[in-house]
Amino acid sequence: MSQVPVAPTRILMVCMGNICRSPTAEAVLRAQAALRGLAAHVEVDSAGTHGWHAGEPPDPRAQAHGARRGYDLAPLRARRVQADDFARFHYVLAMDRDNLANLRDLQPADATARVDLLMRFASRHRVDEVPDPYYGPAAGFERVLDLIEDACDGLLTHLARTIARPAP
Repeated sequence: MSQVPVAPTRILMVCMGNICRSPTAEAVLRAQAALRGLAAHVEVDSAGTHGWHAGEPPDPRAQAHGARRGYDLAPLRARRVQADDFARFHYVLAMDRDNLANLRDLQPADATARVDLLMRFASRHRVDEVPDPYYGPAAGFERVLDLIEDACDGLLTHLARTIARPAP
């Protein structure tokens, strides 16, 4: 049975400042997609609902904790969500309800992206939000990784159903 070629699914991960959670989610999803052989089918980026850190690398703690699990966040740079992101990306996934509300305020009326919470795709953790670790202890960054790994795994399982559909 042959496969129908499908354009890459574009996913934007979003938190507030784009220096902790969303770049972590970008790196995790990219790595998991590569491990599953889906790298050519998934494009991922990250952004913040606020532009305070635009152009900056991820928080050093996020980089360090990610690196311990094999994720490279170092090349990433923060940016702010733009109106055209809602047309460029298929999924715009927020880390928490506050950022989801901010995204819905920014979302143009003609937006085509699915705007939702990343944790809707999780299967092992029954929480809606990825908590912001910025002001907390190191354990918060590990918790963020646990939640994001689970949600990204579920997201890729969801996407794999549409990526590998058989030709008629």
